[in-house]
Amino acid sequence: MARVKAVILAAGKGTRMKSELPKVIHKALGKEMVKYSIEAAMDAGAAASDVCLVVGHKAELVKEAVGNQVTYVLQEEQLGTGHAVKCASDFIGEEGLTMVLCGDTPLITGKTLQALVDTHITEGNAITVLTAKVDDPTGYGRIIKDSWGKFVKIVEQKDATLEEQRVDEINSGMYIFDSAILSQALSKITNDNAQGEYYLTDTIEIVKSEGLGEVATLVVDDVNEIKGVNSPEQLKEAEDILSSRA
Repeated sequence: MARVKAVILAAGKGTRMKSELPKVIHKALGKEMVKYSIEAAMDAGAAASDVCLVVGHKAELVKEAVGNQVTYVLQEEQLGTGHAVKCASDFIGEEGLTMVLCGDTPLITGKTLQALVDTHITEGNAITVLTAKVDDPTGYGRIIKDSWGKFVKIVEQKDATLEEQRVDEINSGMYIFDSAILSQALSKITNDNAQGEYYLTDTIEIVKSEGLGEVATLVVDDVNEIKGVNSPEQLKEAEDILSSRA
């Protein structure tokens, strides 16, 4: 079995939470949000020592809440998702597989991440993107496929044509990569865009354009699993869903 690592993005402030605490340590049903992502990663085969949190805003508080069984890397400036993952380059290395997860998605399950790992290995992909089909895809990156259903690209809402905006398959922001290919692609991403940020999705374009391997998707069964928490209202909604699962 391939070694599975997980990089969890946990550096954001979360200004919409209206709190001094870093977003990922707000609690859902008494447990810090980021711990749900850590547990799901471990349920999908990552050892605690193979989980890396990318921390930034009030990093010490996150470390204090989570403890020292996982690895930490510091993203001093928030320069985009690609930059965050790049901060963990030494951790990612060349070996095995690396999942990239979010620290503010407490509804993701180990079962779904295990299915992501299994699909990735079975299909021999370079990258497998966790996606969802939703009634209202507004605001999300769209998954564009060709007429055979093969992955073409991810296009952000603001860059999407009217036809692309009608696509109902969206990017969850969670992925699994072949570690060596991820490392190679991260070394080539640039911040040459309107935001001046490094986007993780650019690694997908690099892998596609350079023919480094197949990119495919796995559609999540329960769309709630990919919901991120950005506000107290969304946290309450996540708690309600967690309660209903118990």
